[in-house]
Amino acid sequence: MELRDMKTIDTVACVGAGVIGGGWAAYFLARGLRVRVWDPAPEAGERLARLIDNAWPALTALGLADGADKDAWTVHTDLAEALDGVGFVQESAPENLEMKQRLLADIAAAAPADAVIGSSTSGYSMTEMAQTAVAEAPDGAARLVVGHPFNPPYLIPLVEVVGGKHTAAAAVDRAAEWYTLIGKSVIRMDRELPGFIANRLQEALWREALHMIDNGEATAEQIDRSITDGPGLRWPLLGPMLTFHLAGGQGGMAHNLDHFGPSLKSPWTRLEAPELTQELRDAVVDSVDEAAKGRTIDELIRARDASVIAVRQAIAGIRRDYPGGRE
Repeated sequence: MELRDMKTIDTVACVGAGVIGGGWAAYFLARGLRVRVWDPAPEAGERLARLIDNAWPALTALGLADGADKDAWTVHTDLAEALDGVGFVQESAPENLEMKQRLLADIAAAAPADAVIGSSTSGYSMTEMAQTAVAEAPDGAARLVVGHPFNPPYLIPLVEVVGGKHTAAAAVDRAAEWYTLIGKSVIRMDRELPGFIANRLQEALWREALHMIDNGEATAEQIDRSITDGPGLRWPLLGPMLTFHLAGGQGGMAHNLDHFGPSLKSPWTRLEAPELTQELRDAVVDSVDEAAKGRTIDELIRARDASVIAVRQAIAGIRRDYPGGRE
């Protein structure tokens, strides 16, 4: 199987232009690429234009590639037309397994034979998503790879890359190379894992938060501040594992596990998700509305983007200048 030289790619396709697909489109544009977008929704172009306009200040602050043009995109309702001649495809359809199976099979059949196809799925394995493609377009199915971003893709650098049972190893290699070339922080996973790595960790925290609200133990504001003013300040550079390593003092992780290991059996956690009753749903929404203090979604997005940019720039300086920073 001959695959495209990733360094020669100048045009990509985004299949789906929602929050994730649109975020990818904005990021690709910022990297100096031309973007073809497929989305059957009548309002897709208007929605995407607003997303790109909102994302562009953040992308500008992080640094645009030479030739970056926020208007270098087109919207298509014909999938084959959108895929014609592109070097890479990023699928970001809604998380509906049957929809993704059908769509990925259509992409595998229509995309250029040398183009790798990445999926933004947040939970499905490529093995299950590729089933229809394997039956209908096996050569194309070998080019299907999970490229799971973290929202918003234009701002958060993480991409988790993993193939499925029928994915060619060369396709995984090229996908990891591609995401790295365009400035992403790539985790190449050793095997398929439901929910991948980042979502598994995020969901565990989310489940605990829902239990606290359900039991009247904490508000949304208290939960958020417990992270932003607590462990969240330690995680950008070292992450939770090295943070616990430091918690063991000079004995490191070994001392930490030996000393605090027994507390892991303490009945603190409620890892089973709570029943999402109407009462819990309303309580969570009300608590979050209170925490938002009247700020609109767009206002919160601008504040979030500014915060992430400041943290990323500060951490980049630490990694450059301080030997303890992660390479």
